[in-house]
Amino acid sequence: MAKGKVQRRARKILGEEPVALVWCEIHKPIPVPPKDVHRAAGKGRLKSRHHWLWYAGAVVFFFVVVPMILVGHLGRRLDQRLSGHSRGGQPRTPSDTQRSGRGRSRERDHGQDPTNGVFDGDWNLTAGQLLLRWYGYSPSPKRLVMLTRDRICVAASPRRRLSPTKADDFQTVTEFTLDQARIEGEAGQPRGYATFRLAFTDGSRLELGRLGEPQDAEHFLRTVSG
Repeated sequence: MAKGKVQRRARKILGEEPVALVWCEIHKPIPVPPKDVHRAAGKGRLKSRHHWLWYAGAVVFFFVVVPMILVGHLGRRLDQRLSGHSRGGQPRTPSDTQRSGRGRSRERDHGQDPTNGVFDGDWNLTAGQLLLRWYGYSPSPKRLVMLTRDRICVAASPRRRLSPTKADDFQTVTEFTLDQARIEGEAGQPRGYATFRLAFTDGSRLELGRLGEPQDAEHFLRTVSG
Protein backbone atom coordinates (compact mmCIF):
# COMPACT_ATOMS: atom_id res chain seq x y z
CA MET A 1 0.00 0.00 0.00
CA ALA A 2 0.97 3.68 -0.25
CA LYS A 3 3.90 4.59 1.96
CA GLY A 4 3.49 6.56 5.19
CA LYS A 5 4.30 9.99 3.70
CA VAL A 6 1.61 9.65 1.05
CA GLN A 7 -0.97 8.30 3.48
CA ARG A 8 -0.30 11.04 6.03
CA ARG A 9 -0.51 13.76 3.42
CA ALA A 10 -3.73 12.29 2.03
CA ARG A 11 -5.32 12.21 5.50
CA LYS A 12 -4.24 15.80 6.15
CA ILE A 13 -5.71 17.34 3.01
CA LEU A 14 -8.85 15.18 3.02
CA GLY A 15 -9.55 15.53 6.72
CA GLU A 16 -10.22 11.80 6.90
CA GLU A 17 -8.79 8.41 5.97
CA PRO A 18 -9.06 7.73 2.22
CA VAL A 19 -11.05 4.65 1.25
CA ALA A 20 -8.67 4.03 -1.67
CA LEU A 21 -6.10 6.01 -3.63
CA VAL A 22 -3.91 5.54 -6.68
CA TRP A 23 -1.44 7.54 -8.75
CA CYS A 24 -2.44 7.66 -12.41
CA GLU A 25 -1.95 9.55 -15.67
CA ILE A 26 -3.69 10.32 -18.92
CA HIS A 27 -2.05 7.42 -20.69
CA LYS A 28 -2.61 8.60 -24.27
CA PRO A 29 -1.94 11.91 -26.05
CA ILE A 30 -4.68 14.47 -25.53
CA PRO A 31 -6.52 15.13 -28.82
CA VAL A 32 -6.36 18.65 -30.22
CA PRO A 33 -9.41 20.68 -29.10
CA PRO A 34 -11.13 23.35 -31.22
CA LYS A 35 -9.23 26.63 -31.01
CA ASP A 36 -12.13 28.60 -29.53
CA VAL A 37 -12.70 25.99 -26.81
CA HIS A 38 -9.00 25.90 -25.96
CA ARG A 39 -8.86 29.70 -25.83
CA ALA A 40 -11.91 29.91 -23.58
CA ALA A 41 -10.29 27.46 -21.16
CA GLY A 42 -7.16 29.61 -20.87
CA LYS A 43 -5.05 27.93 -23.59
CA GLY A 44 -3.45 25.59 -21.07
CA ARG A 45 -0.82 22.98 -21.89
CA LEU A 46 -2.03 19.80 -23.59
CA LYS A 47 1.21 17.89 -22.97
CA SER A 48 3.33 17.25 -19.90
CA ARG A 49 6.66 19.00 -19.58
CA HIS A 50 9.63 16.73 -20.21
CA HIS A 51 12.80 16.60 -18.16
CA TRP A 52 15.88 18.20 -19.79
CA LEU A 53 17.38 14.75 -20.38
CA TRP A 54 14.44 13.95 -22.66
CA TYR A 55 15.22 16.98 -24.83
CA ALA A 56 18.93 16.06 -24.89
CA GLY A 57 17.99 12.58 -26.04
CA ALA A 58 15.71 14.00 -28.73
CA VAL A 59 18.51 16.21 -30.08
CA VAL A 60 20.89 13.26 -30.26
CA PHE A 61 18.25 11.14 -31.98
CA PHE A 62 17.37 13.69 -34.69
CA PHE A 63 20.88 14.92 -35.42
CA VAL A 64 22.83 11.67 -35.05
CA VAL A 65 20.58 8.61 -35.24
CA VAL A 66 18.18 9.82 -37.97
CA PRO A 67 20.96 10.80 -40.44
CA MET A 68 22.58 7.40 -39.92
CA ILE A 69 19.27 5.67 -40.62
CA LEU A 70 18.71 7.75 -43.75
CA VAL A 71 22.20 7.06 -45.08
CA GLY A 72 21.72 3.33 -44.51
CA HIS A 73 18.29 3.41 -46.17
CA LEU A 74 19.55 5.29 -49.22
CA GLY A 75 22.44 2.86 -49.51
CA ARG A 76 20.07 -0.12 -49.53
CA ARG A 77 17.79 1.56 -52.09
CA LEU A 78 20.75 2.19 -54.36
CA ASP A 79 21.95 -1.41 -54.03
CA GLN A 80 18.44 -2.72 -54.84
CA ARG A 81 18.14 -0.46 -57.87
CA LEU A 82 21.51 -1.50 -59.24
CA SER A 83 20.69 -5.15 -58.58
CA GLY A 84 17.31 -4.78 -60.32
CA HIS A 85 18.87 -3.25 -63.42
CA SER A 86 21.48 -6.00 -63.59
CA ARG A 87 18.71 -8.66 -63.56
CA GLY A 88 16.52 -6.78 -66.00
CA GLY A 89 13.77 -6.34 -63.39
CA GLN A 90 10.80 -4.15 -64.15
CA PRO A 91 10.45 -0.86 -62.19
CA ARG A 92 7.34 -0.33 -60.16
CA THR A 93 4.67 1.53 -62.15
CA PRO A 94 2.97 4.72 -60.90
CA SER A 95 -0.37 2.89 -60.78
CA ASP A 96 1.11 0.31 -58.40
CA THR A 97 2.37 3.07 -56.13
CA GLN A 98 -0.99 4.88 -56.20
CA ARG A 99 -2.92 1.70 -55.36
CA SER A 100 -0.54 0.94 -52.48
CA GLY A 101 -0.90 4.50 -51.16
CA ARG A 102 -4.70 4.33 -51.33
CA GLY A 103 -4.64 1.02 -49.44
CA ARG A 104 -2.52 2.47 -46.64
CA SER A 105 -4.78 5.53 -46.51
CA ARG A 106 -7.87 3.32 -46.09
CA GLU A 107 -6.13 1.39 -43.32
CA ARG A 108 -5.34 4.62 -41.47
CA ASP A 109 -8.89 5.91 -41.83
CA HIS A 110 -10.46 2.65 -40.71
CA GLY A 111 -11.01 2.66 -36.98
CA GLN A 112 -9.51 6.13 -36.49
CA ASP A 113 -10.76 7.70 -33.23
CA PRO A 114 -10.45 11.52 -33.09
CA THR A 115 -10.65 11.43 -29.28
CA ASN A 116 -7.89 8.78 -29.07
CA GLY A 117 -10.09 6.89 -26.61
CA VAL A 118 -9.25 9.44 -23.91
CA PHE A 119 -12.71 10.92 -23.35
CA ASP A 120 -16.22 11.08 -24.76
CA GLY A 121 -15.43 13.85 -27.24
CA ASP A 122 -17.52 16.75 -25.92
CA TRP A 123 -15.09 19.47 -24.81
CA ASN A 124 -17.87 21.50 -23.19
CA LEU A 125 -18.84 18.82 -20.68
CA THR A 126 -17.11 18.04 -17.38
CA ALA A 127 -14.59 15.49 -18.71
CA GLY A 128 -13.55 17.74 -21.58
CA GLN A 129 -13.13 20.76 -19.33
CA LEU A 130 -11.07 18.71 -16.85
CA LEU A 131 -8.91 17.47 -19.71
CA LEU A 132 -8.25 21.03 -20.93
CA ARG A 133 -6.91 22.00 -17.50
CA TRP A 134 -5.15 18.72 -16.64
CA TYR A 135 -1.58 19.84 -17.30
CA GLY A 136 -2.22 23.31 -15.95
CA TYR A 137 -2.41 21.89 -12.44
CA SER A 138 1.15 20.58 -12.45
CA PRO A 139 4.10 20.05 -14.85
CA SER A 140 4.09 16.39 -13.78
CA PRO A 141 1.64 14.10 -15.61
CA LYS A 142 0.95 12.14 -12.40
CA ARG A 143 -2.26 12.73 -10.44
CA LEU A 144 -3.39 11.13 -7.20
CA VAL A 145 -7.04 10.08 -7.27
CA MET A 146 -8.39 9.63 -3.74
CA LEU A 147 -11.75 8.18 -2.73
CA THR A 148 -13.56 9.05 0.47
CA ARG A 149 -17.01 7.99 1.61
CA ASP A 150 -18.65 10.84 -0.31
CA ARG A 151 -16.03 12.42 -2.60
CA ILE A 152 -13.64 11.78 -5.47
CA CYS A 153 -10.60 14.03 -5.10
CA VAL A 154 -7.82 14.62 -7.63
CA ALA A 155 -4.49 15.90 -6.28
CA ALA A 156 -1.27 17.06 -7.93
CA SER A 157 2.26 17.91 -6.84
CA PRO A 158 3.90 21.19 -7.93
CA ARG A 159 7.08 19.28 -8.79
CA ARG A 160 7.94 18.14 -12.29
CA ARG A 161 9.32 14.82 -11.07
CA LEU A 162 8.04 12.98 -8.05
CA SER A 163 8.16 9.58 -6.42
CA PRO A 164 4.69 8.08 -5.96
CA THR A 165 5.91 6.40 -2.78
CA LYS A 166 7.44 9.50 -1.17
CA ALA A 167 5.45 12.50 -2.43
CA ASP A 168 4.27 14.65 0.46
CA ASP A 169 3.51 18.02 -1.12
CA PHE A 170 0.48 17.27 -3.30
CA GLN A 171 -2.65 19.38 -3.08
CA THR A 172 -6.24 18.74 -4.13
CA VAL A 173 -6.82 20.44 -7.49
CA THR A 174 -10.41 19.37 -8.07
CA GLU A 175 -13.02 17.20 -6.38
CA PHE A 176 -16.47 15.83 -7.08
CA THR A 177 -19.23 14.56 -4.86
CA LEU A 178 -20.70 11.15 -5.57
CA ASP A 179 -23.76 12.96 -6.95
CA GLN A 180 -21.52 14.48 -9.62
CA ALA A 181 -19.24 11.60 -10.57
CA ARG A 182 -18.43 7.95 -10.11
CA ILE A 183 -15.49 5.73 -10.97
CA GLU A 184 -15.84 2.79 -13.33
CA GLY A 185 -13.15 0.12 -13.31
CA GLU A 186 -12.69 -3.63 -13.33
CA ALA A 187 -10.59 -5.64 -10.92
CA GLY A 188 -8.08 -8.18 -12.19
CA GLN A 189 -6.77 -6.16 -15.14
CA PRO A 190 -3.24 -6.96 -16.37
CA ARG A 191 -0.59 -5.16 -14.36
CA GLY A 192 0.78 -2.21 -16.29
CA TYR A 193 -2.26 -1.99 -18.57
CA ALA A 194 -5.06 -1.31 -16.09
CA THR A 195 -7.31 1.69 -16.65
CA PHE A 196 -10.38 3.23 -15.05
CA ARG A 197 -12.85 5.93 -16.02
CA LEU A 198 -14.15 9.03 -14.31
CA ALA A 199 -17.82 9.07 -15.33
CA PHE A 200 -19.80 12.25 -14.74
CA THR A 201 -23.53 12.74 -14.40
CA ASP A 202 -23.61 14.96 -17.50
CA GLY A 203 -22.76 11.85 -19.53
CA SER A 204 -19.09 12.62 -20.10
CA ARG A 205 -16.21 10.36 -19.09
CA LEU A 206 -12.42 10.48 -18.91
CA GLU A 207 -10.13 7.42 -19.06
CA LEU A 208 -7.01 7.21 -16.90
CA GLY A 209 -4.18 4.68 -16.84
CA ARG A 210 -0.53 4.06 -15.94
CA LEU A 211 -1.62 3.25 -12.43
CA GLY A 212 1.21 3.53 -9.91
CA GLU A 213 2.07 1.14 -7.10
CA PRO A 214 0.52 -2.28 -7.96
CA GLN A 215 -0.93 -2.83 -4.48
CA ASP A 216 -2.65 0.55 -4.52
CA ALA A 217 -3.96 -0.08 -8.03
CA GLU A 218 -5.33 -3.50 -7.15
CA HIS A 219 -7.01 -2.21 -3.98
CA PHE A 220 -8.41 0.81 -5.83
CA LEU A 221 -9.91 -1.30 -8.64
CA ARG A 222 -11.33 -3.85 -6.23
CA THR A 223 -12.96 -1.02 -4.28
CA VAL A 224 -14.60 0.66 -7.30
CA SER A 225 -15.63 -2.61 -8.94
CA GLY A 226 -17.27 -3.88 -5.74
